[in-house]
Amino acid sequence: MKPISKEYLLLFNALTDAETTLQRLREELMAAQQQAESLFLEEEPPHAEQDIA
Repeated sequence: MKPISKEYLLLFNALTDAETTLQRLREELMAAQQQAESLFLEEEPPHAEQDIA
């Protein structure tokens, strides 16, 4: 069996690291979106000014 080249290992590890980082960032962004949605839903609706003509 032919050994795996250093170049292939370098690229494979870089891709694996990038994929792991992207997955973590995706999870962080989803958590931030969920927190923003919760904050939005907790807000009191603005009081509508009634125009009396």
